[in-house]
Amino acid sequence: MYERILVPTDGSPEVDTVLEHATALAAAHDAELHALYVINTAGYTGLPGDTAIGGLDAMMNEQGEAALDRAAEHAGDRLTERVLLDGRPSAEIVDYADESDCDLIVMGTHGRGGIDRLLLGSVAERVVRTSEAPVLTVRVPKRSNVDDADADTDTDADAGADADTDS
Repeated sequence: MYERILVPTDGSPEVDTVLEHATALAAAHDAELHALYVINTAGYTGLPGDTAIGGLDAMMNEQGEAALDRAAEHAGDRLTERVLLDGRPSAEIVDYADESDCDLIVMGTHGRGGIDRLLLGSVAERVVRTSEAPVLTVRVPKRSNVDDADADTDTDADAGADADTDS
């Protein structure tokens, strides 16, 4: 049923559940598994131009590679593609899925509603609305359920999602 499955990640511990689902589905369907990390460049447009020169680009690329390493640890030999892109997360996820003929996108969601979703946005919601491929959303644990050592990282399980500003 599935030949290529895309799993967007931000490398946070909360996404481990999503990676486990995606890996199990890829194994069950003998499908390729593509891991994608999107550097949310839209969230950094207001910074001074010399910020990138000062190491922000390198730091963001390192975070992306670390996120993809974490995905590889979970997926093992099932992972066939590791992709690092710049842009608005929801748009990049949908574009990559289309261009790579992914049959399924498996991604995390916090399950936020009401004013939180309105103010913060949701990459998962945007992907569900705009993707040609089916999207399986996996609810990720809330930050308070993550142990203290992992809670120090400032990431979001929607692949950098809540900072996504596309419409």
